[in-house]
Amino acid sequence: MSMNLIKDDSGATSIEYAILASLVAVIIVVAVSSIGNTLEGIFTNVTRGFRTSN
Repeated sequence: MSMNLIKDDSGATSIEYAILASLVAVIIVVAVSSIGNTLEGIFTNVTRGFRTSN
């Protein structure tokens, strides 16, 4: 019985996919956060440009 449990790796694939999905989610969050910060800077500069032109 215990040897069957040791050799059974049917759940390993599910765990690998879960880890991969988690890594993809982290990459997406970091990318969106970075893009958000960049866009915030761009819009801040545009707003300052409008304020100084009046």
